[in-house]
Amino acid sequence: MNQPARIVVVGASAAGLTAAETLRRNGFTGSLTMVGEEPRPPYDRPPLSKQILRGRWDTDRVALRRHDALTALGADWLLGITALALDTDARELTLSDGSVLAYDGLVIATGVTPRHLPAGHELGGVHVLRTLDDALALRKGLLAASSVAIVGAGFLGSEVAAVARELGLNVTLIDPLPAPMIRQFGDHVAQLCAELHTRHGVRIRSGTMVTGLTGHDGRVNGVNLDNGVHVPADLVLVAIGATPAVGWLADSGLNLGDGVECDQRCQAAPGVVAAGDLASWQHPHLGRMRVEHRMNATEQGTAAAETLLGAQASFAPVPYFWTDQYEVKIQAYGLTGRDGEFHIIADDPTTHRFAALYGIDGRVTGAVTWNLPRQARALRHHVAERTPWRPALQHAATI
Repeated sequence: MNQPARIVVVGASAAGLTAAETLRRNGFTGSLTMVGEEPRPPYDRPPLSKQILRGRWDTDRVALRRHDALTALGADWLLGITALALDTDARELTLSDGSVLAYDGLVIATGVTPRHLPAGHELGGVHVLRTLDDALALRKGLLAASSVAIVGAGFLGSEVAAVARELGLNVTLIDPLPAPMIRQFGDHVAQLCAELHTRHGVRIRSGTMVTGLTGHDGRVNGVNLDNGVHVPADLVLVAIGATPAVGWLADSGLNLGDGVECDQRCQAAPGVVAAGDLASWQHPHLGRMRVEHRMNATEQGTAAAETLLGAQASFAPVPYFWTDQYEVKIQAYGLTGRDGEFHIIADDPTTHRFAALYGIDGRVTGAVTWNLPRQARALRHHVAERTPWRPALQHAATI
């Protein structure tokens, strides 16, 4: 395969930056252009809902690379510029500054955008959290607030609830599902998450939907629920998930289902690959999937770049994610949702630590630990190897 002469990376993100670094590391010497919607160089997102929101880090600490490392890439940086359209036949990108970029290879890494409620976001005090600017605005709002309602009890909503309680605010966590993070971890772990937040003073309104936000003089003052309850709040975070940022690709000819649909090598079309939160690819063992977690952004950015340079390997990672809430670190590998089997293989109720395995069709599909980082690493190989269920339980019992 001839090496492309011009590669454009759309998305100055963890996935996009990793792709660019991988290209250079693997010998690509051609023209490299980085297009980023935000005016900032690439930064890390997980600290936004943790260290930045708590005020423990300044903004410089979330930068993914120092200035000299970015300069060493030899890339043209187009920051504060948005990709508006893609013509895959002509191999051209139209940008918000009116320019058109030609490419031989393209990496799409534009991530996701937060979902909004049908109405109410025009009110002061209503926030979403995706960017560094979002995090700084939310922190400023939290420091001035006394009561907070968080709509959505997934990872993001639960992490912000923990920070808000640590800041001394009255916090209500609202979700239509029975317990926080039940989609991610299943019933048992979700119930422990609910108990964790309740123990720290969070009011949980589960099994109920938001019907609207209320306000006075242009500022939010509460949330109405479908059970007739009104939750007073002078700040509201809407954390109801995100959608792949693919609007600019509507007329590109790419398959846009749940994100940019790719094959096993992250290829969406000849000369076009996708990576990170918006990439829906065919995992050779787990089927089609799209993963919105930090580790996947790095791993997939690497795989996508290698595909552009001619690699034929399938992208077959073991999904990994984590969350920090209060004094607890939860770590997980693989598929850890509500379907299939669940078995606790290590448990210490006195210290609130445990480890567990998940399985489907007689094989291990996932693992989770609660304040047991060593066991998390030890259990990963069962997920990677899809170990038969019973032998895995017998072996795990000795960990």
